[in-house]
Amino acid sequence: MNFSAAFASSIVFLALAAMSLPARAQLADGAPIQSAGVRPDLLRDVGLDQKLGDSIPLDLAFRDEHGLPVTLRQFFGQKPVILTLVYYQCPMLCTEVLNGLLRSAKELPLEIGKDFTIVTVSIDPAERAVLAEVKHELYTGLYGQPGAPQGWHFLTGGEPQIKALSEAVGFRYAYDSATGQFAHPSAIMLLTPAGKLARYFYGISYPSRDLRLGLVEASQDKIGSPIDQVLLYCYHYDPATGKYGLLISRVIQVAGGLTVLCMALVIAILFRRENYALPGRGART
Repeated sequence: MNFSAAFASSIVFLALAAMSLPARAQLADGAPIQSAGVRPDLLRDVGLDQKLGDSIPLDLAFRDEHGLPVTLRQFFGQKPVILTLVYYQCPMLCTEVLNGLLRSAKELPLEIGKDFTIVTVSIDPAERAVLAEVKHELYTGLYGQPGAPQGWHFLTGGEPQIKALSEAVGFRYAYDSATGQFAHPSAIMLLTPAGKLARYFYGISYPSRDLRLGLVEASQDKIGSPIDQVLLYCYHYDPATGKYGLLISRVIQVAGGLTVLCMALVIAILFRRENYALPGRGART
């Protein structure tokens, strides 16, 4: 076997081996971990139901990043709103959601506070305004525009208000008392100035072009179409117990498929170059 063929075969072998790791992984003591394709019991009721066109209850009361009482209505009326549901002490995915939103917002020709508003609400009723203030200072500072402190709000609230808002947007989450963590999907929601759900964005990366289009449409009270879900679930994995944490099996499958396609293209190019380099394959005289 020549070098190119051996190299290509090695790539395919490694790719297939890597793709099989999530399903074949084992704990240090040899006990098998539950397959990534099997949803843990805690996550069976966790998800996101698209409720496009529905209105959220704008009279729900929360506290802002300064501890002052506010209602959701104060953030609506004139501009479209991006809503994020996270919790501020989340050890995993919530930060990625906020970071992804920040990256996209910085790429937009639109400005926070001027053209749209962001409202981030903690789903943990035990969290207080001091945590919201830390997040507010961090993300508005990283955004770096003067309108951000008045345009990106971090709220805390009681469990009835949090559940009412979550149910209104279709955001289903669960609390694990054993770990003190929340299992929840990762996504952001776009709402019209009147408080109607206009579009959902899943995952932790939101293309700025799509986000801009969604904001423009939401500002015109247009409602988008349902989209396919590719969810990331935020939940801690404890290797000592074999319980799941970040469940990303669907993303792994998609990424694995793309990897194989890219490798197949590389292999085809290698074989093509090799064939042209063989004796008798040179240019005609």
